[in-house]
Amino acid sequence: MAAEGAGELIKMVALLGSAVVAVPLFKRLGLGSVLGYLAAGLVIGPFGLKLFDDPQAIIHIAELGVVMFLFIIGLEMNPSHLWALRRQIFGLGSFQVILAAFMLTLVGMAFGFSWQVSFVSASGFVLTSTAIVMQVLGERNELASRGGQRMVSILLFEDLLIVPLLAIVSFLAPHDPAHAAEAGSVWLKLGTAALSVAALVAAGLWLLNPLFRVLAKSKAREVMTAAALLVVLGAALLMEEGGLSMAMGAFVAGVLLSESSFRHQLEADIEPFRGLLLGLFFLGVGMALDLNVVAQNWKIIVSGVLALMAAKAAVIYFVARAAKSSRAEAAERAVMMAQGGEFAFVLFSAAFSQKVIDATVNANMTAIVVLSMALTPLFLILYGKYLAPRLKRQGAEREDDDIHEQQAIIVIGMGRFGQITSDILQMCGYPLTIIDKDPVMVDGMTKYGVKTYFGDASRPELLYTAGIEKAQLLVVAIDDKEQALHIVEFARKVNPGIKIIARAYDRIHTFKLHRAGVDAAVRETFDSAVRTGRTALEVLGMEKGKAEDISRLYFTRDRAHLARTASMYDPAKAMFQNEDMMRVSKREDAETTALIQALIRGEVVEWVEDDGAEGEKISLLKYSAAPERPNRKSEE
Repeated sequence: MAAEGAGELIKMVALLGSAVVAVPLFKRLGLGSVLGYLAAGLVIGPFGLKLFDDPQAIIHIAELGVVMFLFIIGLEMNPSHLWALRRQIFGLGSFQVILAAFMLTLVGMAFGFSWQVSFVSASGFVLTSTAIVMQVLGERNELASRGGQRMVSILLFEDLLIVPLLAIVSFLAPHDPAHAAEAGSVWLKLGTAALSVAALVAAGLWLLNPLFRVLAKSKAREVMTAAALLVVLGAALLMEEGGLSMAMGAFVAGVLLSESSFRHQLEADIEPFRGLLLGLFFLGVGMALDLNVVAQNWKIIVSGVLALMAAKAAVIYFVARAAKSSRAEAAERAVMMAQGGEFAFVLFSAAFSQKVIDATVNANMTAIVVLSMALTPLFLILYGKYLAPRLKRQGAEREDDDIHEQQAIIVIGMGRFGQITSDILQMCGYPLTIIDKDPVMVDGMTKYGVKTYFGDASRPELLYTAGIEKAQLLVVAIDDKEQALHIVEFARKVNPGIKIIARAYDRIHTFKLHRAGVDAAVRETFDSAVRTGRTALEVLGMEKGKAEDISRLYFTRDRAHLARTASMYDPAKAMFQNEDMMRVSKREDAETTALIQALIRGEVVEWVEDDGAEGEKISLLKYSAAPERPNRKSEE
């Protein structure tokens, strides 16, 4: 018993040690973590150091990493977001899968196999590896990008196909009483699958949130973690018993909990297990590469891998271009999704057990799928180094991103002004829809973790997509004066009740923005200029508290003056030719000067502001010279 226990411990140490050594090394070499896991699995597997002799058992357990990944993706997709993706899931997904299955079946027949064997092989290869695609998108922070969302949509559709494909395999099986009875139970399988989905949805709607509320009151963190794992594994088990994929069950559970107040805690609890098990899955795939089979049938395996990957990539590129993706995006999707996936092993195993394919085809196709998964990270590296830069140069005109997640607050412009504004709002917990038309800024902010959509917000269709008709607040932080005016005018027209705050270039631009309908116009240099004046007073020897009072008084009066004179602005007159505005401004400046001088003398300063409507008073403002205060470090 002790020896057996020590042997199991050695295996665990070998798994962890190989990952700890290989992954950082491969990432340092620029080859990515997935290839590191695959190489480590090959080294410690049956065809390396022979520390493991049953890689399929490890893969089956480690598939829980994929399951947990799909659960986390589901947490990020509320039902309305998922509904917005319905055309991509069922339209784009079905188009790609049907066309790819047809083309790959032709490839198999070209190799001399029957149409039945070719179709089963093609169907297995069509099912893309969710683990590889999700891992790569996650490492690049592209899961929420337009291209990432389309790939996720296609993967979800492929997960839904496992039941009908298994039913087709039963139908293709040679005539046998046992197989005939199994084929006759197709409707039972479909009914069981539908019942499983219904049970999971019902549990998500009426049981999960009350359960987590009760557990949260116990204030036992480990119980919440156990409950999170229970939800993921329970959903996966329910869907597997219903004949669907475990990953699909976890995804549905995640979507049902996406609007829960416990969402972020669930994600934090699951994340460590997800990363570890997903790494274990890639180790198992590396172990499963049967080098003996590859050596014995290397010609058909190598040619099969290249032919199937090339045909699938061509179909994916064609479908992406037909869906109006750019050439760069279409090419990247083709390279990333050209491999077979983990569900192919399930399909091939079922086809072999029902004698649709023989042992040789099963072994060869399994090797082809595993080899395609191992080659994908290499192809992505080559694509990123040689082809991607050329395509991006050729496709300088980038298409606007699709905005599926509409928030109540829209921020336009992510330059030095917009970044600070969005930071404050996000740190206070407000979800934002952020738009910018600088592709470098968009990609950089998205990589940093702040989801930013690429697009020209002066185009009405993009604002409609962003949800301008229902938004509560619009922040226009761009430095293009005319575009800012156009956006404000359009937003006020389509959504009269929306609050609008806009970045203003100067006084004249502020007047124009007020005429266009903003609720508040913020001059981009006004605050910093007032602070500069205050700092200058301090440098000249004025006590800090008095300098702060003077700058605050000037700030308040100037803003009030600007709001009043906005109604006097006449775009037909130049700034210094509007005599009425000049007269009012001079009077305001003289009054402000007198108030500041009184403040310097230590007098109490007070004045009444009016709203400009028949002299109606609205507020009383009072300042007094501040007493001596201890010096504080300047903000600058």
